[in-house]
Amino acid sequence: MKRRTFIQGLAALGVAGALPLPLSRAFAATTASPVSVDQLPRLEGKLTLYLGRGEGGLYENVLQAIQDKNPKLELGIRRGPTAALANTIVAEAKMGVQRADLFWAVDSGAIGLVTDAGLAHPLPDDLSAQLQPLFRYPGWAPVTGRVRTLPYNTERLSAEQIPTDIMDIAESDLSIGWAPAYASFQSFVTAMRLIEGDDKTAKWLKKVQKRAKSYAGELGVVMAVERGEVDIGFANHYYTLRLKSGKPDANLALAFTNNDAGCLVNASGILALSEDPLAVNFMRYLLSAEVQSYLAQEAYEIPLISGVSQPQGLPPLASISPPKVDLTQLADLRPTLDLMRASGVL
Repeated sequence: MKRRTFIQGLAALGVAGALPLPLSRAFAATTASPVSVDQLPRLEGKLTLYLGRGEGGLYENVLQAIQDKNPKLELGIRRGPTAALANTIVAEAKMGVQRADLFWAVDSGAIGLVTDAGLAHPLPDDLSAQLQPLFRYPGWAPVTGRVRTLPYNTERLSAEQIPTDIMDIAESDLSIGWAPAYASFQSFVTAMRLIEGDDKTAKWLKKVQKRAKSYAGELGVVMAVERGEVDIGFANHYYTLRLKSGKPDANLALAFTNNDAGCLVNASGILALSEDPLAVNFMRYLLSAEVQSYLAQEAYEIPLISGVSQPQGLPPLASISPPKVDLTQLADLRPTLDLMRASGVL
């Protein structure tokens, strides 16, 4: 879908013919129906949004479309790395300053940093009810999800050769691509620490490092897997789906572990820092059927409201068993970074 089409007719995406997300423990259906932007109140007034860097400019397209739909909205945007903006919000609050009305973060760990400081305002019940049950939090709204996956080269491996326990990867003889300096990987390691403990995580990192090749980002990991440089990689699901959308015959497929950090479902999210009802109404647009559909179709991210189709190419979510992890617990990266440095990974 072209950006021009999305901006000219935000409601055009709609949900006509959309299939509900498959049911699973993590993605059970909600009773709330998807809400169209045409059902939402018009946005009028001034808002300041702190925006963590989004996916390839697609978040910017969404913001532009919302402004086009609401010409009386004066939206000021401050852009920067998600973690840096979260630290700025906390620092400003300590100085008694509130410059942002909203914070849209691409990583839930940054959201946790702000919510732990007590700066987020509670969500109204009707807004929370639109979200999948596992993704309902008192102070913020997850916008889209991403699953940790094991992309693998289909010429070198079959799915049956890949361990379904992330800890068993360290004991295998597979060659591995990873991006240890990448934020998503560090959130994954944080989840592993919470589930398995520091000692087991450190041993896992040291063992994997012996057969791992490092890349600058997870798109690079997926491209290396497809080229056959390594057997498998660690990456969020959408990098594989995006590569395959442009190269359908790529030697690439997705594998998933079960109920461990290897299949963690993380999320981007937004929270209100202001009591102004305009801020919450802005959040409603991000959970609208049209925006959720757009991000699923263009960014290959997972809609977190019911009644919107999942990204094309992602297996039924009923087959995925993510661990039970409070995403806001991923906020404190310091122990993770210390452990990764001590293990020689960073």
